[in-house]
Amino acid sequence: MSAPPPTIQVAGRAVNRLGFGAMRIMGAPDPLALVRRAVELGAQFIDTADIYGDGAGERLIAEALRPYPAEVLIATKGGFLPGKLQPGQRALPADGRPERLKRVCEESLQRLGLERIDLYQLHTPDPAVPFADSIGALVELREEGKIAHIGLSNVGRGHILQALELTPIASVQNRFNHNDRASERVLELCAERGIVFLPWGPIQTGDDAALAAVAAEAGAQPSQVALAWLLGRSPAILPIPGTSKATHLEQNMAAARLQLSAGQLERLAPAS
Repeated sequence: MSAPPPTIQVAGRAVNRLGFGAMRIMGAPDPLALVRRAVELGAQFIDTADIYGDGAGERLIAEALRPYPAEVLIATKGGFLPGKLQPGQRALPADGRPERLKRVCEESLQRLGLERIDLYQLHTPDPAVPFADSIGALVELREEGKIAHIGLSNVGRGHILQALELTPIASVQNRFNHNDRASERVLELCAERGIVFLPWGPIQTGDDAALAAVAAEAGAQPSQVALAWLLGRSPAILPIPGTSKATHLEQNMAAARLQLSAGQLERLAPAS
């Protein structure tokens, strides 16, 4: 099997194809050291959101990395209300009102210490707000020079096609991993349209026997095989695994060097 491409173009920049998701850094013993270590290990794409720690995640990234290395691209998101999930609640309430998206983007700029955010993503569609209105707010933010590129998260194909009628879309971030491929057709659309696909929850391996078997053969962790599978699944994919533990970070970033054979990839393919 040929090696997957080492970099990917996202938001007008070439970055390494294994990024870092910052959702869990608030739980790290030393979050500043964790973020800095991710960059040392080659993470050039760092994904965060305004609701991670109610803004604490963005502040920690700024404290850890400013002045930002030239090769590092910071992406953040807005569109959920902050809070904690209640029993039986699958997601936080959405708020995609244009005026709120503009306000939380300004707050993210201040916390991150940036004049312009390279990639700003609508965290989720708001069923109470016309989708075009939410996208329109991001277009206005871009026209004002506050963001450079627009991304989407937790969307379907219809959302992407609607958004593309209004503006270029740089990225789509949906849940996708070896055990959850519900966004397969979204990934296909992204690959067709030149949109980077950012799988969240990329290493939720569960009791995946195929991953475990390939990992044993390769002398690797199942989580590393899950990431290597994603890297080989499509050149449009940029995985962004997150962790609060330095040991897991080291393992995750090492997955970029794990080469799976054609036979191993075939065994990891979905059953027909």
